[in-house]
Amino acid sequence: MTLLRKSVQAAKAYLAARGKKILRCGDDGPQAQSSSTPAPDSSVNSEVNTSLMRESGLPGGRMTMSKEVPSKATSSYLAIFAVVGVSSFGLFAAPINAQTSTVTLTEVSAVSPLLVKQPATKEDESIRPFRVDVPEAELVDLRQRLAATRWPERETVTDESQGVQLATMQKLVQYWATDYNWRKVEARLNAQPQFVTTIDGLDIHFIWVRSKNANALPVIITHGWPGSIIEQLKVIGPLTDPTAYGGKVEDAFDVVIPSLPGYGFSGKPTTTGWDPTRIARTWTVLMKRLGYTRFVAQGGDWGNSVTELMALQAPPELLGIHTNMPATVPADVEKALQLGTPPPYALSADEKRAWDQLAFFYKHGLGYAQEMSGRPQTLYALEDSPVGLAAWILDHDASSQALIARVFDGQTEGLTRDDILDNITLYWLSNTAVSSARLYWEYKGGFFDPRNVSIPVAVSAFPDEIYQAPRSWTEKAYPKLIYYNRLPKGGHFAAWEQPEFFSTELRAAFRPLR
Repeated sequence: MTLLRKSVQAAKAYLAARGKKILRCGDDGPQAQSSSTPAPDSSVNSEVNTSLMRESGLPGGRMTMSKEVPSKATSSYLAIFAVVGVSSFGLFAAPINAQTSTVTLTEVSAVSPLLVKQPATKEDESIRPFRVDVPEAELVDLRQRLAATRWPERETVTDESQGVQLATMQKLVQYWATDYNWRKVEARLNAQPQFVTTIDGLDIHFIWVRSKNANALPVIITHGWPGSIIEQLKVIGPLTDPTAYGGKVEDAFDVVIPSLPGYGFSGKPTTTGWDPTRIARTWTVLMKRLGYTRFVAQGGDWGNSVTELMALQAPPELLGIHTNMPATVPADVEKALQLGTPPPYALSADEKRAWDQLAFFYKHGLGYAQEMSGRPQTLYALEDSPVGLAAWILDHDASSQALIARVFDGQTEGLTRDDILDNITLYWLSNTAVSSARLYWEYKGGFFDPRNVSIPVAVSAFPDEIYQAPRSWTEKAYPKLIYYNRLPKGGHFAAWEQPEFFSTELRAAFRPLR
């Protein structure tokens, strides 16, 4: 025991020297409210914490349990050190509501895995409250790195044909280093009920906000790259409390927003195999673990791939799906685009616009995807340089990049400077540039090839998406198309950029399935 105690003390001293990142479980924290989203019902956390205090005999209504991990460590905070029985104890398990599993909070000790051999145990299926608390040292380090940026010379052209322009990046970095405040978005995240649960050996982080309407339709919404759960923060209020945003009470949703494996605060896979198909199965497990016997799914970018694969797996609980980046490109059109030959047949006006958008993307916009699908581990610079990471993220698609450039020029757009930097900073602080890129390496299919989804599908086609899917292609791709709409404004990050349109679309799209 003396040796073990010394090992614990040594581990704590090492963490203190390195600078620690604290991700807290079980404390609902200050209920900060963002300017765009009202603070949701956090009764899950408060009920659990009150029960914990009552059972433990401790005063008050809160308990904070902190997990210490190395600076800029993996977001899978429970997996950093071996979980052992020394100084650990089961606290309390209380049902959340009639639809859900029990929530079990367990405190663990951080000791050397060399000292304790773990017996094989059944996977922990508990749902653990989660809180973000980034040490100030991490933010100081970020600002120091930004101030020390070594800039290249400006581009030799007057447009963005050579990539993200120097002027845009310098304006972004100036604001990031001097005026940006991470604590604001940290408070917004902590105002939401956040949880972690382990599925197939990996910690999955998710936001879970339940509507006060008992008949709310559960929906799981999946982000993509270079997005995150921050994309969906603005739509939580309109979806869970539609009457406060001009909707009808019968259009209410329970909203589940998970972080993809290797992204944000979810665990980072340490073995291969975490492709969209596996993630799709995991999402179904998650929704069933939360107690839902019927639900719908939504996604764009990687979220679309995961959502369509959920539909192909056809779990009986899944009623239908909605996508804002559908996979609808006919095989003969795709082949012509890849070969650079003319269209295989006369195109309508909407089809011609989609053709032109795709042709531009295949010629000028695929570089990031090719690198990440072929050599994701090579992207060390993204983990070491915040400016390199920001430029890589900005260069996702031409329309989004142009919008972001306008934002940093001072124009009013669907996104703000803080919106953009909230997302980039999350990637930086969670150290997920490379782990998120590996999803491209794992995936072996086409991005826009129809998958022959046979369950009900709803499509919202935004004009500045990589391509705006024509109705004609969409009807062929989805035999059970229940909703299609072309929006007047919005791009790749639809929920983030146009939350009102996005929320209205989901209400209309899923109305036939209620």
